[in-house]
Formats: sequence, structure tokens, C-alpha cells
Amino acid sequence: MLQQIVLHLVKWYQKYLSPLTPPSCRYYPTCSNYMIMAVKKHGVFLGLIMGIARIIRCNPFVRGGVDFVPDQFTLLRNPHPEQYEDEIIARKFHPPK
Repeated sequence: MLQQIVLHLVKWYQKYLSPLTPPSCRYYPTCSNYMIMAVKKHGVFLGLIMGIARIIRCNPFVRGGVDFVPDQFTLLRNPHPEQYEDEIIARKFHPPK
């Protein structure tokens, strides 16, 4: 029940508040999508903590990049975004050298 409330609030934010501001998330997936995935994967308490930590990391002083929700709970970003197969996303954040 609580999980559905949290997911509904995030989706409400995506639908009504997010379009009012220019796109500014430095990560893929966006912070709000990350929050949804984290809550679904790790439950309300740990998912909210992971989502809030991700929002704090999303600031002008970080490069951003691909950062999917890990299988294990952690407050750190994905250390190896190059593992992901999606070439389009990977090249956007990590151009070939």
C-alpha cells in the first residue's frame, strides 16, 4: 500500500511538475525513473533512500552518466557504466576514446 502511494507521488511529479522545468537530470535513467525502479526493486524504505541519494548526486559538480539501480542496496553510483549494452546511451555519456 505504502509502495503504491510513493510510486503514485513520483508519477504525479513526472506528469505535472517535471514538465514545468527544463530537462536537467545528468543521469540515465532520470532521477525520478531511478526512484521508481529503486522502490520496486528494494522496497519503500531502501528505495527512497537510494532515490534521495541519487537526487543529491545529480548536481552541476558531477559528470552524470548511465546509472541503473543495482541489485544490491548501495548509496554509490554504478562504478562500471560501460557494462551496459545500449550503445546510444553509452556513447552519449562516455564517448569512445
